[in-house]
Amino acid sequence: MAESQKRYLVAFDTANEHIALATGSLDAATRTVHPEAERSILARRASNTRLLPELDQLLSEQGVAREDVAAVAVGRGPGSFTGVRIALATAKGVASALGVALVGVSTLDAVAWNAQAHGVRGRLAVVADAMRHEVYPVRFDLTDDGVRRLDVDTVAKAQAAADRLAAEPDLVIAGDGLAKYRDLFAVAGTVLPEELWCPTGRGLLACVTAAWRADEADPFDVRRHDPAFVLPVYTRLSDAEENERIRLADTAARNLQTGVGAVAPDGGKGRATMHTAAVLAAVSEADGIAYRPLDVAHAADVAALERAVMGSDAWNERMVADELPRRDRTWWAAFVPNETPATGDVPATVAPGEGRLVGYAGGLVVDGELQILKVGVDPAWRRRGIAKTLIARVAEDARSLGAASCSLEVRAGNAGAQAFYEALGLASIGVRPRYYSDREDAVIMSGPLPVQAHDVAGMELQDHTDMTIDAAPARPLILAIESSCDETAAAIVDGNGELLSDVIASQIDFHSRFGGVVPEIASRKHIEAICGVCDECFDVASANDGRRVAWADLDAVAVTYAPGLVGALVVGVAFAKGAAWALNVPFIGVNHLEGHLYANKIGDADFRPPAVVSLVSGGNTMLVHMRDWGDYETLGATIDDAVGEAFDKVAKALGLGYPGGPVISQYAERGNPRAIAFPRAMMHSHDLRFSLSGLKTAVVNYINGERQADRPLNIPDIAASFQQAVVDVQVAKAKMALEQTGAPTFCLGGGVSANPCLRAAYEKLCRKMGVKLVMPPLRSCGDNAGMIALVALDRYRQGKFFGLDADAHAHADLDKPY
Repeated sequence: MAESQKRYLVAFDTANEHIALATGSLDAATRTVHPEAERSILARRASNTRLLPELDQLLSEQGVAREDVAAVAVGRGPGSFTGVRIALATAKGVASALGVALVGVSTLDAVAWNAQAHGVRGRLAVVADAMRHEVYPVRFDLTDDGVRRLDVDTVAKAQAAADRLAAEPDLVIAGDGLAKYRDLFAVAGTVLPEELWCPTGRGLLACVTAAWRADEADPFDVRRHDPAFVLPVYTRLSDAEENERIRLADTAARNLQTGVGAVAPDGGKGRATMHTAAVLAAVSEADGIAYRPLDVAHAADVAALERAVMGSDAWNERMVADELPRRDRTWWAAFVPNETPATGDVPATVAPGEGRLVGYAGGLVVDGELQILKVGVDPAWRRRGIAKTLIARVAEDARSLGAASCSLEVRAGNAGAQAFYEALGLASIGVRPRYYSDREDAVIMSGPLPVQAHDVAGMELQDHTDMTIDAAPARPLILAIESSCDETAAAIVDGNGELLSDVIASQIDFHSRFGGVVPEIASRKHIEAICGVCDECFDVASANDGRRVAWADLDAVAVTYAPGLVGALVVGVAFAKGAAWALNVPFIGVNHLEGHLYANKIGDADFRPPAVVSLVSGGNTMLVHMRDWGDYETLGATIDDAVGEAFDKVAKALGLGYPGGPVISQYAERGNPRAIAFPRAMMHSHDLRFSLSGLKTAVVNYINGERQADRPLNIPDIAASFQQAVVDVQVAKAKMALEQTGAPTFCLGGGVSANPCLRAAYEKLCRKMGVKLVMPPLRSCGDNAGMIALVALDRYRQGKFFGLDADAHAHADLDKPY
């Protein structure tokens, strides 16, 4: 084959302090990736800034053009969570934009293959650093013929792992965990030279070759290796989920709650009744069915339902309770409000106000497989998708614990159950004779994890595109990505400033049970969702344009780079940079707050500065003088809590669930805004700063005082009075800003700008002052990519681009947006 006809695979890994890079030529005849060049760079915490420049240089030195890249391989970990996500997001961006396969390989396998290539033979243990005095230990057999893995990925305390490995004869040890624990593991075996501790490019290529020859991979098969389906290896749940498990399994606490509580919407007439969080916050069905992790307080209810539906094979309360603390188990339950009439014979023993258990499911994760142990649903509540949803929740957890497949047993005579599991993708693989207590056979079923797809990564997609676009799209076409918090969003804008698509996948259901956004969960969901959201974005743009809009049509790729949650931003930035590099188009970084300023263009395409803008969200409360596009002055900002944060904290104190803004607003509609004299902090400070902490504290103290006095809480009056205190200060400061600047226009931005009371108050103020009011449509108040795309269009015209060494930042100065 001539040199110019070669097709290449690029591979990289950033799971630890090093960047491993390689290029290899693909030989389909022998199913081999022939190494062409490799590089190892000590990057420490600079992987996101150095990965693409190093890759670009490596390919340039080899004379490999982007169009010659036929596949990408990436290390999936385990390792540093952030490091793994940097490599994976970059790889997803590159593979998606090039339209090539993305092959995920194990970081630890790459270490083993590199050792084998350097002549190491026999039993090898790779111990990678997992932080927290833990390691990822995996054993391998290395022979002249290759590498055989002996263990699944897991995490263990370093001392415990060393003790187990000490029983292995003639063991050699590698892995970056040795940088911390060399003395500990040296007792267990012979430590290999330091240059063999980390994955290398050649090791990654060897992994692909081995998988290709075993028919477990095919670098030329894009459908088989869709970038959307390559996920990190985590080996454990997030800290929030792990802590939740510990709390819910605590047998010393009978009335356990998951996250924050929720209050029965009784109009404030009766005493506020605490529910567990998901009763309101995670309701996802028309029937009011709520799903949350099973807690020990409801073990008796599971046992009661077990007796009703499982007969002699039922587990008792002790057996259920014993399952909950185990790290390799995951259990979920379904609840309905207590006011729902019970139509079955199953007794409801849940305390009033908590909801009644109507279904449960649990599973064991072992050797990379989810073994479903139990699924039960109240007969009166069947055929409503409860079992399917419960299994999907169990499967989501199992995937985070490293599972890739699923198995279970079902009675041979239960044709309906077998058909149900077949619909989930499981198939019969055998029979266990006389498995059940009545000696009936069990059919063994197995298949892929039955994760409920919804639309993308378990999230419902929202299409915010204006469907009235008539004009043909003009150049440039720019894809913009937003991932600063808990929304994964993508939009495409054309040269006319028309949004051809504006798509959002919200993670709110995954965070609501914790009473707020969990950064680690947010990062994990972004890496799962980003490909699917972009795919949907292109599909919507194609439908609006009347022709297929594809990656190759793009003139630039933009992304929110700051401010926000760094772990969430990193995913978007790495993905967008990877795509921009692959397409060889400009990469544009956008300040998230500037995006909220531009969101007013979505509501009024003719809007032009100068203007005063109120930015009010969960993380920001500020007034900005918008002298021109890109020319901003922050007039004043909060000195403590943001408005959205205050709404969330007051809602939590009232037990109203998360997010607090919408539910506070709903209760406030039925309350008296002057019922309680809450303070108006800094109302007369003669400057444009804000403070919400004192108001929040005053509301919480009031709530606690009423409870201590055993007086019922009037939820609507509290909500209305709190909301009015916020609005009064916001309006007073807005009036002052308009008077100081003389701006002819007032605008809003941020999630709290959707609050109807605040919007009405600003309308009244602007009418009185003779100022034009521009507000983004409700759908564009929260985080979205449409606003990022509009900023990016101006940056493109100005030629203001970012380099491939750009990174995400938690904070950024709006007064210097680029």
